[in-house]
Amino acid sequence: MSEKTPKLRAALDGIPTYKPGRPAAADGPVSYKLSSNENPYPPLPGVLESAVAAAGSFNRYPDMACTGLMAELAEHFSVPVEHLATGTGSVGVAQQLIQATAGPGDEVMYAWRSFEAYPIITQVSGATSVQVPLTSDEVHDLDAMLAAITDRTRLIFVCNPNNPTGTVVRRAELESFLDRVPSDVLVVLDEAYREFNRDAEVPDGIDLYRDRPNVCVLRTFSKAYGLAGLRIGFAVAHEPVAAALRKTAVPFGVSQLAQEAAVASLRSEAALMERVDALVVERARVLGALAGQGWTLPESHANFVWLRLGDRAADFAAACERAGVVVRPFAGEGVRVTIGESAAMDLFLEAAEEFRKTY
Repeated sequence: MSEKTPKLRAALDGIPTYKPGRPAAADGPVSYKLSSNENPYPPLPGVLESAVAAAGSFNRYPDMACTGLMAELAEHFSVPVEHLATGTGSVGVAQQLIQATAGPGDEVMYAWRSFEAYPIITQVSGATSVQVPLTSDEVHDLDAMLAAITDRTRLIFVCNPNNPTGTVVRRAELESFLDRVPSDVLVVLDEAYREFNRDAEVPDGIDLYRDRPNVCVLRTFSKAYGLAGLRIGFAVAHEPVAAALRKTAVPFGVSQLAQEAAVASLRSEAALMERVDALVVERARVLGALAGQGWTLPESHANFVWLRLGDRAADFAAACERAGVVVRPFAGEGVRVTIGESAAMDLFLEAAEEFRKTY
């Protein structure tokens, strides 16, 4: 008798597996992980204590409504509680957004290259990805994205700053884009790296959402706030979209530890910005050093830098690993390098300079 296996959805065929940044080796020469855009600093003052206190009751389910965190976010960003929804990192909320808006026959649009989870979560839903190439300057081509909208377009991601290039879309062009997108198409401003931006012409997505019912803003506690291991993000959107996100959320998905740590992090923003400012200074140093070595690369407004290396991406990543740092290669395209400790960046710059001689 032939064995039969369970029937699975055809939409899952060919879905690439999300590739996390490789960790630093426990032994051997590698000592720094610059592959996942993590904050290199330990938890902010008071955050660890809040999480430890919450751990004392992890035999109980967390507050599914995230009541305390929602109230804190509402006050912090001056938005109604009804306009908020939480999830397991901003990528978890992004998946909920697609579940709420798109299915078979629908289209989800985003720039490419952009966040590598977009094609995965789109295909899981059964929807079709529409990838619009970045410009030669590694920036979103908003005019081309507008031209690609069809009557099947349901959701558009605009990652700002963009992962992995670090480039940004500025206010005038973004507002013009939003004004021309059909009102029944949801535009998701993915601002996971918002805190690292220092360009005054890059708008705060929360300002843009206020009078635009088809705009949703994604934020995360994983990057600047340093809570990557706790998996917590949130969306700000008008009530119909926020309500749909709450419906599609995994019940009890955000742990109580994450909720308490996020509240404490919001209350430690002064200390947070000191750390972010230090990383921004280090980013400027790294960008300047790379330019001095002869590299051509986009100005980054996030906590990483991007080198478009094409077929040499894997070779460059291997050279960095030999030097003691793990970076994130995208085969055939480029390498993204997180801004970490100065000692780590020194090792990276030495590797980049040596590689440049053979490039």
